[in-house]
Formats: sequence, structure tokens, C-alpha cells
Amino acid sequence: MDWIAPYYFWIKAFHIMAVIAWMAGLFYLPRLFVYHAEQATVGSEMDRTFQVMEEKLLRVIMNPAMIAAWIFGLVMIGLGGLDFGAVWGWAKLLAVIGMTAAHIWMAKCRKAFAAGENAYSGRTFRMANEVPTLLMVVAVIAVVVEPF
Repeated sequence: MDWIAPYYFWIKAFHIMAVIAWMAGLFYLPRLFVYHAEQATVGSEMDRTFQVMEEKLLRVIMNPAMIAAWIFGLVMIGLGGLDFGAVWGWAKLLAVIGMTAAHIWMAKCRKAFAAGENAYSGRTFRMANEVPTLLMVVAVIAVVVEPF
């Protein structure tokens, strides 16, 4: 990994940009689900519009951003950018794993909407909308403040 060490700050910058794009999607997709669940009937024009919006958000923005965030993050870990000897390093990693789990759950929800089989209410998606925010707070405080 010595050959890549001089590019650490470039890698970090691209990691931050990927995380911003990923988080934007994690904040927006559940909001789309709220409106989709509450406003659209299966098979309607509005239903099809929401499906297109949700699918493109996942495929064009969220999936590539998540993959890039993970790749750049793992490279930084390889360069010693995360202290696993301290609790904060583990807290950051667990928060990112939680965000990934939320992403996967949202992708499954999108497929359920596409199949006309959504089982959740707008209220569920409103609550789910808070999960990425809480995980982001944990991750940022862990890395910036290193409180533990």
C-alpha cells in the first residue's frame, strides 16, 4: 500500500464526496416511499412515476456512491486511517454497516413497490427516515471527536 499513501488526501476527499451522495439518497429514498405509500395506488401513473424515481435514485446515485464510499473507506483503513485499537473506530465501522443494512432494506422496499406488494405504511417509512441520520451522527462524532 506504500505506492498509494501519497494519495491519501485525494482518497479521503473522494470518500467524503461519495458519503455525501450516499447519505443524500439514504435521506431522500424513504421520503419518496412515504409519498408513494400514501399517495399512489398500485398501477396508477403516480405509482409508475414513483417507481422510476426510486429505481433511478438507487441505481444511478445510491448504489455507485455506496460502493465508492466503501472502496475509498477500505483503502483508508488499509493506510491506517481507522483506529481499531479504540472504540471510536469500531463505532464508525458499525455505523457504516448499519447504513449499508438500511440501504439494502430500502432496495428491497423499492422492489416490493415495483411488484405492487408494499407492506409498509408511510409512518414506517417516516421512522425509517431517521435511521440513517442517527447512524451518520454516530459515525461523524466517532471520527471527528473520537470520544471513546
